[in-house]
Amino acid sequence: MKVGRQTTLRDQAVLNGIGVHSGLPVTLTLHPAEANTGLRFIRSGLGGGRDREVRADISAVTATEFATVLGDVTGPLVSTAEHVLAALRGLGVDNAVVEVDGPEAPIMDGSAAPFVAAIDQVGLESLDAPRRFIRILKPIRVALQNACAEFRPNARGFRIEAQISFDHPVIGQQSWALDIRPDTFRREIARARTFGFMRDVARLWSAGYALGASLENTLVIAENRVLNPEGLRYRDEFVRHKMLDALGDLALAGAPLCGTYRTVHGGHKLNYAALSALMSDTSAWSWAEGEPARPARSHADVASGLAAPAFAPDVS
Repeated sequence: MKVGRQTTLRDQAVLNGIGVHSGLPVTLTLHPAEANTGLRFIRSGLGGGRDREVRADISAVTATEFATVLGDVTGPLVSTAEHVLAALRGLGVDNAVVEVDGPEAPIMDGSAAPFVAAIDQVGLESLDAPRRFIRILKPIRVALQNACAEFRPNARGFRIEAQISFDHPVIGQQSWALDIRPDTFRREIARARTFGFMRDVARLWSAGYALGASLENTLVIAENRVLNPEGLRYRDEFVRHKMLDALGDLALAGAPLCGTYRTVHGGHKLNYAALSALMSDTSAWSWAEGEPARPARSHADVASGLAAPAFAPDVS
């Protein structure tokens, strides 16, 4: 790969699965795209044979309750977009078209790993255009009830720092930080799965959510244990999945970020609020081309800085 050049896929990649909330079968196809296309979604399989396209952009977000939903003026198009977006951004894919023939991206195994494997199988190629990224120039901080998030400048690339706290013996308080590069993304967070609590199942089903959830695609937590027979993939898989979701949600900036994102007790709604606050303050960021300097280390413990508020559990 040519350093500082935009990238796309060498060929298309196809994945089949079901939607975790809808329970419906869906096919997702990743297509190569020309330079300066960015990341876009096409919703196919609609009535009348008319496809609808939406750019993966903060302005396209229509809901963030249990997943990130993208749409346009006519309504929502694609739900649960965050894992495939995390895979594309984590592997450094600048341009791709994601075609989905149903209302929701497939959940696969609940992580970004199947999308990573599909992208790795076809490979990436450099394009004859400089990579553009968004450099964060000053701190931007938001708070939602008992959660908070902050962007800070970081000249050496993009870093995520996350902290969660659940009043549950299986999770408790967890924190993790990572300088995001393709190698660290693959190794440290790509395989972290979405999770939920057995106690919430009836409420979610009655609200029309989690209709496709199972032990095959969700870490399910009972009163004092994880129900999945294979157990955890990481000791602190829960906070790592929150980082995975954050990476996917922040892909909606429209370009790679150069800065640090710190999230405390966050989720899709907080990620959306923080990115909206950043993008609406044009003095807080600027466009740049090429590549940021590489970070000197791959990960570290989350440093103290933001006060950790009290936390009420929710569903990832």
